[in-house]
Amino acid sequence: MILAGALFLLTSIGHIAPSFSSYLGLAASGERQSAHSRPGQAYEALYSIKAGLEGEVYPVFANYDSLQKQSNRRFGVVTVTISNPTPVLLRRCISVHVAGWSDSEVRDVQLEAGARQTLVFAPSFLPRFYQNREIIAATAGVSVSDVSGRTVYTTTVPLRLRSAEDIFWGKDFEYAPFIASWVTPHEPLVEGMLSRAKEYMADHRLPGYEDWKNVTGQERETYQEAKAIYTALQEAGLSYVKSSLTLGGHEEYSERVRMPRASLHDSSANCIDAAVMYASLFENLGMDPKVIIIPGHAYVGVRVAEGSSRFLLIDAALTGRAKFEAAVASAERGMAGHKPSATTQIVISQARAAGIYPMP
Repeated sequence: MILAGALFLLTSIGHIAPSFSSYLGLAASGERQSAHSRPGQAYEALYSIKAGLEGEVYPVFANYDSLQKQSNRRFGVVTVTISNPTPVLLRRCISVHVAGWSDSEVRDVQLEAGARQTLVFAPSFLPRFYQNREIIAATAGVSVSDVSGRTVYTTTVPLRLRSAEDIFWGKDFEYAPFIASWVTPHEPLVEGMLSRAKEYMADHRLPGYEDWKNVTGQERETYQEAKAIYTALQEAGLSYVKSSLTLGGHEEYSERVRMPRASLHDSSANCIDAAVMYASLFENLGMDPKVIIIPGHAYVGVRVAEGSSRFLLIDAALTGRAKFEAAVASAERGMAGHKPSATTQIVISQARAAGIYPMP
C-alpha cells in the first residue's frame, strides 16, 4: 500500500478547502496560450488553457467539481484563462467538451478592457468514464465564439483519463478526504451483503441507530451489528489481496483503491479497500463511519451511538483470517501506537457536508 512510511498531516475535513488552490497550481501541463484573430476582426482576447493535473484527469476530482456551483469549483478538467488586452469590452461564449467522454459545458463571459478571468470547466461525463479501469488518452476541445455566433478561437488539449479507481492522495495526503467518494452505500452488492449480515443478528435485524434510552444499550447493539457484518463478509470468503498498483504519473502520490462493488464481487480487498467497503455498509444503515489511515495501514470505525464521540474501530484487513474480537483489538493497538499527528481520520458525514459524494 502506498501509505507506508508517510506522516498524515490532515486530521480533519476542515483542512481540505485551503488545499484546493494548491491543486490548481499543479495543473499546468497541456497549457495553450494564443491570441487568435480572424481577417477583418480588430480585437481578440488571449486564451490560456490548462488541463487536469499535469494533463491527467482523476474521475474523483471531476465528479466533485461537476456537482459544485460553477463559482465554487476548485478543480478543473479544463481551466480557461481569458485576458482582454484590447481597449474595448469583449463578450465571448466558451464551450469545452472531452470528445467521446463528456457533454459540452458552455459559459458566457464578459470582459472589460484590460481584464482577466479564469473559468473552471467540469463538463458532465458519460457513464463509461466512471467504468474505465485503466489510463486512457482523450482530447478536450475548446471553442470560443463572439456574440454573433462566429467562431473566433479553437484548440484541442490532450488528456490522460485516469482509472475511476485511482485516488490522488497529494503531498502529505492532503486530498485524503476524497476517499469518501469510494464509500458507496447504495451499491446493490452492498445492500445484498447487508441482507446476508442480518441473518447473524439474534432478531435478524440491522436497525442502525435506534432510539435507545441509554448510550450503553446502543453501543452494545452497534457492536453486535458490526460483528454480524464482519461475520457475513468472512463467510462470503473475503480475503486480503494487495492490488494497489496504478499506472500514470505521480506514482508516489497515487494509488488504486477498489470500489466496494469490486471488493464484494471478487471477495478481495486490501486494508483501504476493506475500510471503504465497511464504511459503505455502515453508512447504508444510517450509521456514522470513518476511515482511519495510519502509516502503512488503514482501519474503519463506526460511531457507537448518535451524538457519541466514541467510535468502534475495526482492522478490516483481518476479516479473512481472524475473529471479530481480534480485529477490534488490533485496531485499538494500532491507534494506540501512533500519535494523532501521524493519523488521518475522515468522518464520512463530514465529507458529505463538504460536498464529497459517492462516485457514480
